[in-house]
Amino acid sequence: MQNIRNIAIIAHVDHGKTTLVDKIIHASKLFAEHQQFDDLILDNNDLERERGITIVSKNVSVRYKDVKINIIDTPGHADFGGEVERVLKMADGVLLLVDAFEGAMPQTRFVLGKAIQLGLKPIVVVNKVDKENCRPDEVHEQVFDLMFNLDATEDQLDFVTLYGSSKQGWMSTDWMQPTDNITPLLDAIIDVIPPAPYREGTPQMQITSLDYSSFVGRIAIGRVHRGTLKEGMPIALCKADGTIKKGKIKELQIFEGLGKKTVQEVSAGEICAVTGIEGFDIGDTIADAENPEPLQRISIDEPTMNMLFTINNSPFFGKEGKFVTSRHLRDRLFKETEKNLALRVQETDREDTFLVFGRGILHLSVLIETMRREGYELQVGQPQVIYKEIDGQRHEPIEHLVVDVPEETAGKVIELVTQRKGELTIMEPKGDLQHLEFNIPARGLIGLRNNVLTATAGEAIMNHRFQSYEPYKGNIPGRNNGSIISMETGPGTAYSIDKLQDRGVFFVDPGIDVYMGQVIGEHNRQNDITVNIQKGKKLTNMRASGSDDNTKIAPAKNFSLEEAMEYIQKDEYLEVTPKSLRMRKIYLDENERNRMRNKEEVA
Repeated sequence: MQNIRNIAIIAHVDHGKTTLVDKIIHASKLFAEHQQFDDLILDNNDLERERGITIVSKNVSVRYKDVKINIIDTPGHADFGGEVERVLKMADGVLLLVDAFEGAMPQTRFVLGKAIQLGLKPIVVVNKVDKENCRPDEVHEQVFDLMFNLDATEDQLDFVTLYGSSKQGWMSTDWMQPTDNITPLLDAIIDVIPPAPYREGTPQMQITSLDYSSFVGRIAIGRVHRGTLKEGMPIALCKADGTIKKGKIKELQIFEGLGKKTVQEVSAGEICAVTGIEGFDIGDTIADAENPEPLQRISIDEPTMNMLFTINNSPFFGKEGKFVTSRHLRDRLFKETEKNLALRVQETDREDTFLVFGRGILHLSVLIETMRREGYELQVGQPQVIYKEIDGQRHEPIEHLVVDVPEETAGKVIELVTQRKGELTIMEPKGDLQHLEFNIPARGLIGLRNNVLTATAGEAIMNHRFQSYEPYKGNIPGRNNGSIISMETGPGTAYSIDKLQDRGVFFVDPGIDVYMGQVIGEHNRQNDITVNIQKGKKLTNMRASGSDDNTKIAPAKNFSLEEAMEYIQKDEYLEVTPKSLRMRKIYLDENERNRMRNKEEVA
């Protein structure tokens, strides 16, 4: 009997999942004495490190007491739900990590629900018990209630709970008695999680994720469900539409430590990577060449939002990026769909414009941020939610929104959310914070985070996840203020920006190049206004006392990528280049904008 445990780690964003994996890796002496490694070993792309979130699930294996433990690190964000679901297919048990103060969060509920449906056995780890005002016993009760509400079986409800601190590297069965290592956790994994079963018969393996190598092309990763795969053996690939393609395994690799190890054969229960197979998709089954039997396909959450992606055609195109043509954009987007499951790309009637469907703003912004770092220039339109016709009635996606906020600003948050058709379902104190839960249309979330953070002086903690499609809730008011638009092209002068300060807030500093039609500020009224910020001071040879004092300009307001995506109106684009983010009107010329507006009004 092979001794393998496959375990997925589930946790909410920032509850210490990746840190715990680091400690397990260190505890099992995976590195030689002389090797030095940073923290967050698994979050290995720059974006993940900067944001402090896991985006792509990863595999790592450790050996402990002659047992091989395959650990699968999963994303905690609901926008990456496509990643989580298929990863759980590879596991026999889950490690549910919850924060000793915050408890089980909405996104944890989303992933845990999937794990319980699949019948996986949970181990609960209450992390960060070294934090002030933590409440481990209450959190333990809360997790039990959550599992009960998710229809867990008797066996699943009889879970083992460990307490500890990933950061300080200890785990214990009693939070009042700290230990000095995390071996109690590794012992619990071996005792509680069932060994990966070995099933006799013809080989079957479902492809649940993929890797890409410039040498061998696409690599299929999955868990062998039945039988044994061998190097060089002929196989059949069962596709979604029922067709079967013949192929041959070129090479087999298993996960060993942080890397992969080439092997001759892989038995059922082990997670492996297969090279040499062409034209596969996620969810396809690698089966016996003579007698192929497909496994049930993985269902993936539908996208709830779409955005228009188009080439950069602003006056500044090509100045900062390497990839600027529609061919570059098209190839890159379709390449992304190969490994990003919840993403869809649809061509439009224009060669240079694509509709990209995703799970939410964060999901789409991670793609845009990755592309700009690779040297792409592009423009994106305002995010739109996807409506569905159900029984002849228009339905829209509703999200479950959870906000933890200081008591004195809770009223402002409730007001902001209810203005956007949100319904307050739960309001209760949680420590010194108010815990609020709402059901809100997905379009109401666009731009909401900015307003809530402003109203609460940055102290609100917001999370949301997709709940269901419900009948259309009616009109939601958008941004109240108009835009300040540049009339000319060229660098702005301090003199003219200073003179226009009373018109609104500017997004550009003096000396920065802007072009005609670029959105350079927010007007303090509802209408758009076109201004000239390139005008210099009239120079005379007379000195006037007092009027030559230095101009005093408020600093420009800077936007992050997500904030800018949420800020733009439907007649605006966001121009994204490797060095800059610029908002602009779709029609740069003012006369053309007026002509288009009149056309719409007539229509």
